Amino acid sequence: MQTNAFAAGESMAIFPEAARLNHACAGAFNAVYNWREEVQVLYVHALHNIRAGEELLTTYIDSKKPRAERQKYLKENYHFDCDCRVCTLPDEQSKESDRRLSSMTNLYAKLKAWNEKTLTGSEAIAVVRKIWELGEEERYVSERGQLAADAAIVATAHSDLEAASEWRALAAKWFLRELGEDTPQVFLNRKWTAEPDSHPVFGRREEEKVGGPSEAMKNSKL
Repeated sequence: MQTNAFAAGESMAIFPEAARLNHACAGAFNAVYNWREEVQVLYVHALHNIRAGEELLTTYIDSKKPRAERQKYLKENYHFDCDCRVCTLPDEQSKESDRRLSSMTNLYAKLKAWNEKTLTGSEAIAVVRKIWELGEEERYVSERGQLAADAAIVATAHSDLEAASEWRALAAKWFLRELGEDTPQVFLNRKWTAEPDSHPVFGRREEEKVGGPSEAMKNSKL
């Protein structure tokens, strides 16, 4: 139960088919799962095209940790030595990967400062862009729907409606990939793409042009 269970709302459950998903770290996993309480089903979605015969891999942990920390945790809690693509990089490449992943973790923590009003809107958006850039380098594309939605909150609160619409469209694109078409995250972000000022946080902060996603971010297909 400890090593094969999935979170299912407030409970834990065993899903025999999903339990066959093996683990990979950081940018090496190619599938994500989510529990839908309303239908009592665990869904698995591919993050990108998967070739016939390619192993389906998800992540059991927050794998934005340095290799040594990831491997120690997996060994102690799941009782295996990870040999995924990221964990088996040559030492110098592994150090570069560790640097990127640690930077992403630190930047996510920094982004929270916007809630405490110690970051301006533009500064918060700059953090989002940097996280995205590092994710491109690392091929870490999970969590992008939420990252873009967080950026949309910033833009909406600062009344930058053009930027808010662009971030919402990007959030809908990535939530669709990670969670599926018929989910509240996709529905609401599409709604707020068309009507960004209908979101409850609209105008809660001083007006500021914070900026939207770059063309490269909009067109990313990893």
